[in-house]
Amino acid sequence: RWMEMFRSVLMFLSVLLFCLFNVIMSENKLTSLDFEIFGNYTEDHGQSLGLSGWVKNTRQGTVIGQIQGPQDKVNDMKIWLKTVGSPSSRIDRAVFSNERDISKLEIHGFSTRY
Repeated sequence: RWMEMFRSVLMFLSVLLFCLFNVIMSENKLTSLDFEIFGNYTEDHGQSLGLSGWVKNTRQGTVIGQIQGPQDKVNDMKIWLKTVGSPSSRIDRAVFSNERDISKLEIHGFSTRY
């Protein structure tokens, strides 16, 4: 009888540890994302969120770039890119691509490319 109780407690602890591990890992998950903004953009907001990446104006009048960092901050930046943008910008549409999980940052810092 005590063996059944021991197994039940052991199973409960295993499930609890598994759940805690998943919560910890999801909070530290890093994401990488490419984007292109159609409209009239800034590296300042990416830096303020603590993201890594780059932005570049194109000859077509769009802004392209890549951002990397914690998934929640990347999502915050996506929302900002789609809805707010830099002062005096007009955003017609935003295209996001190549979103993927990464184990470590591939870009350090945030810059404007020319």
